[in-house]
Amino acid sequence: QVQLVESGGGLVQPGGSLRLSCAASGFTFSSYGMNWYRQAPGKERELVATIPTIGGASYSDSVKGRFTISRDNAKNTVYLQMNSLKPEDTAVYYCNAVRWDSILWGQGTQVTVSS
Repeated sequence: QVQLVESGGGLVQPGGSLRLSCAASGFTFSSYGMNWYRQAPGKERELVATIPTIGGASYSDSVKGRFTISRDNAKNTVYLQMNSLKPEDTAVYYCNAVRWDSILWGQGTQVTVSS
């Protein structure tokens, strides 16, 4: 069964950290570029971070310097380390896998940044 399962979301205070994980199964993880998106209430889904099959990661301006995306092909998992969290980072975070012939989405995990 092809699936992406996110975990690691929750409630955190401003300035805190969280690490999101996305476990992939049922497909060749190493052949897919991986992305993290987020969607806040009333807003469009936003691309946050990208890590290709080969090469360096890239980030949206809103998270650059605070978030780090990484992947472990041996564990079929992509991570998003989020530091210095702000209330405006509150959103549902989605994992996304992309190849020339396929696009896959996870179900999302809620991140809430609030005191």
